[in-house]
Amino acid sequence: MYAVFRSGGKQYRAAQGDVLRLEKIEADEGATVSFDDVLLIGEGADIKVGNPILAGTSVSGKVLRQGKSKKIPVVKFKRRQNYLRQGTHRQFFTEVEITAIGGS
Repeated sequence: MYAVFRSGGKQYRAAQGDVLRLEKIEADEGATVSFDDVLLIGEGADIKVGNPILAGTSVSGKVLRQGKSKKIPVVKFKRRQNYLRQGTHRQFFTEVEITAIGGS
């Protein structure tokens, strides 16, 4: 069984036992989180699609860790204007293990 759910403005496909790297969620390590914006649930040929979400369904997971991704360079540049700004960015993330997919 798998589900497609929405978290942090993005959509994720997950099955039970999967480890996902999501946008930062305010939760402690080891805490249980629930995602109620389930868009689709599928098992084999049986697929239920929400309009836009499936009522009464949720995806549960356990927070494994909080972290920061690799550093990426950011460059602002305008040609012929002697304008160059360089910096870096590190995005926060939350690693979640999917423990249950349930609902109607």
